[in-house]
Amino acid sequence: MVTPEQAPETAASTAGVKTGPVDDLVSTQHTLTAGRRKLKYTATTGRVVLRQEVVTDGKSDGHVPKAEVFLTAYTLDDADPGSRPVTFAFNGGPGSSSIWLHLGLLGPRRVVSGDAGELAPPPYGLVDNAETLLKDSDLVFIDPVSTGYSRAVEGEKPGDYHGFTADLESVGEVIRLWTSRNGRWMSPKFLAGESYGTTRAAGLAAHLQDRHGMYLNGVMLISAVLEFGTLEFGPGNDLPYTMFLPSYAAAAHYHGLIPDQSLEEVLADAERFAAGRYPNALAQGNRIPEDFRGEVVGRLAALTGLSEDYLDRVNLRVEHTRFFAELLRSRRQVVGRLDARFTGWDPDSAGETSTDDPSFRAIIGPYTAALNHYLHAELEYHNDLPYEFLSSQAAKDWSYKEFENNHVNVADKLAEAMRANPHLKVHVASGYYDCATPYFATRYTLGRLRIPAELQDNIELCDYPAGHMMYVHEPTRRQQSKDLAAFIKGASNR
Repeated sequence: MVTPEQAPETAASTAGVKTGPVDDLVSTQHTLTAGRRKLKYTATTGRVVLRQEVVTDGKSDGHVPKAEVFLTAYTLDDADPGSRPVTFAFNGGPGSSSIWLHLGLLGPRRVVSGDAGELAPPPYGLVDNAETLLKDSDLVFIDPVSTGYSRAVEGEKPGDYHGFTADLESVGEVIRLWTSRNGRWMSPKFLAGESYGTTRAAGLAAHLQDRHGMYLNGVMLISAVLEFGTLEFGPGNDLPYTMFLPSYAAAAHYHGLIPDQSLEEVLADAERFAAGRYPNALAQGNRIPEDFRGEVVGRLAALTGLSEDYLDRVNLRVEHTRFFAELLRSRRQVVGRLDARFTGWDPDSAGETSTDDPSFRAIIGPYTAALNHYLHAELEYHNDLPYEFLSSQAAKDWSYKEFENNHVNVADKLAEAMRANPHLKVHVASGYYDCATPYFATRYTLGRLRIPAELQDNIELCDYPAGHMMYVHEPTRRQQSKDLAAFIKGASNR
């Protein structure tokens, strides 16, 4: 069966194009009951061929295939494409497929993985997602090159796509192709990214405007990282110590180390200290007076659950992997980086840092099992390649050459897009227990965004009592789904 998405690769439309790989998209029909609504939708999944116009010695070599990018699109049947929003979604890493947003939050099917302290046993489960964003927007999940089933074509170098600008160009081209082939240039358009996917989304908002004249209605940033200097611990950079402090406090409170206070009270105390006395103390370095140092040690101990002796020995600066190992050392447990509610065991209970992330280990199995079953058994797409849910090679190779001698910072790209398109709305979702992209760092970056005062209201912040993949927490998943649906409706301008 030739689908509309495949039509551009038929013989009539490839005149003058060199032969080679072709799209292998497969479409299936589905029905989902969401509340009182029955959604009839088409799922289209497979690989689209990215081509590049190549010129050698002033002569055209044609439209040459360079990569095959895997995507899964969901379109509501019988909907008006002019008014129906479409959301392009991806995760981060870099090197991650879109598996997490796809089966955890946005898609019409979701994995049952359990939550901290209540993990589901294998072989896990896959159920209808009654809260799917498909109720309010068509969805296109994109796996960047080297993730999922996406690959460079034979003879091309995968590493050519493992970098900031190359990634924007390739993902941007997939968005342009899908929009053109499906007649959706007049639809309200959104991006949804998680983790490094928010870095990508901010860059894409500007790239799509500059390269293709494609202006978006909204960008959804989930567990955002726009300014890497807020997260990268290292000599001479004290900023991360203050940015992580409220998340440390949330973790300590969750594990019972800060009694007799609510989470809200603990966070408010930590935020005040992280914005005032704490950075002032760190800035003084070795010149800090002894009485002030003692005050800071005491406040840090009260906020983090760590001992005053430990905080004194680390010179008031708690690096995050050390925190994960130290917080519950007396219980011989480590806490999660992506979600500090999760606990696990390291092989050495006396280790200085944690060697693994129990929150990540808890969700790998459910998500990969569900995705591999779902694509083959329900969406009828068959491919013998391994589905790369997280490509360590892409992460290892990733190039930030555009930011040489500087921290990676795409806040300026997001600001640029907002200044050029004053209708662009931005939704930012954070988890209090996320110790990978802490919510306080996100607030810090957005508070310094170079946009005029009249555009400040275009940004909405939503914080949840969960972690990086906040939707594994069931109450958060339900609330977050409502918040995203409301954002889509409000920003569609229809």
